[in-house]
Amino acid sequence: MTTSITSLFETEWAHWHHAREDQLRDPLGFLSLTGLHWLTDQPERIPDLPGTWWVTDDKVFITAQPADRLRFEGTGIAGVQIIAPAEGAPGLEVLHENRVLEVIRRTGRYAVRVHDPAATTLLSFAGIPAYAPDPRWVVAGRFEPFDEPRTITTGAVVDGLEHHHTASGTIEFTLGEVTERVIAFGGPTDLRVLFTDATSGVTTYPAARSLAVAAPAADGTVRLDFNRAANLPCAFTDFATCPLAPAENRLRVAIEAGEQHPRPGQSA
Repeated sequence: MTTSITSLFETEWAHWHHAREDQLRDPLGFLSLTGLHWLTDQPERIPDLPGTWWVTDDKVFITAQPADRLRFEGTGIAGVQIIAPAEGAPGLEVLHENRVLEVIRRTGRYAVRVHDPAATTLLSFAGIPAYAPDPRWVVAGRFEPFDEPRTITTGAVVDGLEHHHTASGTIEFTLGEVTERVIAFGGPTDLRVLFTDATSGVTTYPAARSLAVAAPAADGTVRLDFNRAANLPCAFTDFATCPLAPAENRLRVAIEAGEQHPRPGQSA
């Protein structure tokens, strides 16, 4: 009986792990990033990109000629194109041949993030290192909702940026003799915990890992499977703008489960 349960547990974890790796193999996903260029109010040419780029009145301006082969929303850019990406949202895409030039807004600043399906990081990707799945890292917790959702501000892996998260409550759980309480982001039926622990910066990525938590039971009980603690995009690339874990979510214990640091020796 024990063997079959463990086998099913490991099989389900393996399916999750392989799906994570397949997601990262997206030709225009985060592993395809080759640059993050912050724009100013002065028209500038960005290295290895056509056109001239600048910001005025909370809008990004691009000047290009037909020979530059830039396209936005299906139309070639010839002259001036104005783009207005939303704060914190996925960027607006300008196409250049096989590349996607993603125009983003973060904390009131604007940048061009370059996706290239020929990126070395993508072509050399050989999988996500991870701890072997272990049922002892599946623990029960209790979700306690806030009276009203709260906005929690955290820093980012890029100095000067902020992330504003909607938090719906806290989760309390016990590991060994240590009881922890963390803030849970998202809605009450779609919870997510950003956390660090005693492995962070040692065997796991230092800024944060993310753990999805299924909807609580009627009595508030939740299941925390730390074997599925996942890296944020910034663990794999220097061109992401991921959030840091909130101070309340810095666990005292060592969570020796889930995904490990894919680039050991590199800090957030």
